[in-house]
Amino acid sequence: VSTQSTWGLLSRNCKMVQRLTFRRRLSYNTPSNSRKIVKTPGGRITYLHVKKLGAVPKCGDCGCNIQGIPAVRPKKLMSMSKCQKTVSRAYGGSRCAQCVRARIVRAFLIEEQKIVKKVMKSQPKAK
Repeated sequence: VSTQSTWGLLSRNCKMVQRLTFRRRLSYNTPSNSRKIVKTPGGRITYLHVKKLGAVPKCGDCGCNIQGIPAVRPKKLMSMSKCQKTVSRAYGGSRCAQCVRARIVRAFLIEEQKIVKKVMKSQPKAK
């Protein structure tokens, strides 16, 4: 097989690819410069810069995700209203429901124990 005929086969199978240039000045592959390739309505292929994903708020005690609060970037959090950033209960938006329940039960049991100690202390005096 001659090189001329081989080149003919290759050229028929290969297509010219459109070269892409960055739309911003940053030329490094950093998280802030993440992009995906899209085809515009005009038929051109360009880069579309993708924003970074927001982190889901975590519980301060156990570290699990707090339900009911969206995972958005800090700039979006600033523009959101307070009712969208919290949950309507004690420690809402800071602690998860299970940890709040555990705190309430713990506080109740500690108070009960204090009352029992007080009663036990007063009983010998009554005799």
